[in-house]
Formats: sequence, structure tokens, C-alpha cells
Amino acid sequence: MIETLAIWNRLASKPGGKWLFSKLVCLKAPYFASIRPRFLALGPGHAEVRIDKRSAVLNHLGTVHAIAMCNLAELAGGTMTDVSVPRSHRWIPKGMTVRYLRKANSALRAVARQDSDFPEGEHAGECRVHVDVIDREGTVVFTADIDMWVSPRKDPKKNPAG
Repeated sequence: MIETLAIWNRLASKPGGKWLFSKLVCLKAPYFASIRPRFLALGPGHAEVRIDKRSAVLNHLGTVHAIAMCNLAELAGGTMTDVSVPRSHRWIPKGMTVRYLRKANSALRAVARQDSDFPEGEHAGECRVHVDVIDREGTVVFTADIDMWVSPRKDPKKNPAG
């Protein structure tokens, strides 16, 4: 299978390309389709993903539900990790610490960034990804620190996609 970043680079600049990429990611990881994400930017060490405020992601207060924000953060952080780790390695989220800072009353944008170096060579280890979730006014309403376990693939020649 073609690398995630290569698909992004091929589609992102074309009309409807970011929408199509977002749909493809949700085909690979169907659970994320529940928040209807839209990728805005993607590259090594950085990702931006947005969701709209709509009834399916709201809580009883009419604000974006905490778990919808967790899903958004994990999608942004995980996809950023996927395009950042060496091809010889794989990753999986190990834990996530979140902080709810303000009510989320609008569409949201998650910005993921790499907080520590990813292991290389024969090394495995934990690295941290930080995600800020920002409302339409530019206020950070939620943060997540995701600990990713990154380890060498068992046989990258037989299974380069994971």
C-alpha cells in the first residue's frame, strides 16, 4: 500500500482532494467517521484536522461532546505520527491525558505536533504527541498529550503498511 503522506501529497492540492483523503482515512479507521473529520494540513511533525459543530457530536448542553474531541485529537495525533515515524517502524497509542479548558461552542480544529523524537533503527520507545483543539475564535478549548509506543516492524519487507 502507498504511504499515507504520499496519498495526502497527491490529493491535497486537487479540488475535493482533502475531502477525499479524509474519507479514505475513515475507511481505514471507520470509527473516526462518526465525527466527520476534514484534514486541513498534514506533514511530518504536524497535522490539522477540523470537525463541524453538528447534532451528532453534541452533548446535553449543546456543546461539542468531550469524547468527540478525544476522537478528533487521537485522529490528528495518530495520523501525524503515521507520517512522521520511520518507514521501518510502527506505532500505537499507549495512553492519552486530556484537559477540558472551555466549552466547545463552534466548529473545532485540532493541531497535532510532535513533542519528542521518534525512535529509529532497532530501538523502540515511547514518544509524546501534543494536540490543541481550537474553536472558531482561536481559543484552545481542549488539550491532549498522547503517548505513542513506536517499535520496529517485525519484517518491513513483508508488510510495509503495518
